[in-house]
Amino acid sequence: MRLATVCLAVALTGRVNASIAEEPVKKSDLPDVVQKAADAQGAGASVLGYSKDKKHGRVEYGVQMMVGDHTKDVTIDPQGRVLEVEEQVAADDLPANVFHGLSGQARKGKITKIESLTKNGKIVAYEAQVTGGKHAEIQVGPDGQKLAHPE
Repeated sequence: MRLATVCLAVALTGRVNASIAEEPVKKSDLPDVVQKAADAQGAGASVLGYSKDKKHGRVEYGVQMMVGDHTKDVTIDPQGRVLEVEEQVAADDLPANVFHGLSGQARKGKITKIESLTKNGKIVAYEAQVTGGKHAEIQVGPDGQKLAHPE
């Protein structure tokens, strides 16, 4: 029984690790429509890298870039549709209700990085990295309220 449990745990760990592994790729490895979408999103930015990932059985492409002094990560499907944009935001540039919502969730932790999450051209959440004791990631909606489910 114990051996079966250990084998199951090892198999599940391998499956989880395989599903979250991003594979670095070159721009030339991207489908043409994905290259065009990446170029449009990266106008005026310095591209740091490209990746290919499989989530829930679907292929997605990622573009990591720097726009001025902040990061921007774009996820694109094989048809060239932008699925999500995560863009770093300075705390001073946040709406007051969003800043207060994140600060409230962070409690005594220190917020080290904040990103807006955009889907279908609309900000759906703000996400912050928090350190202090235990590293965590917190999210609030565009109204500053806690989300019903993570984005």
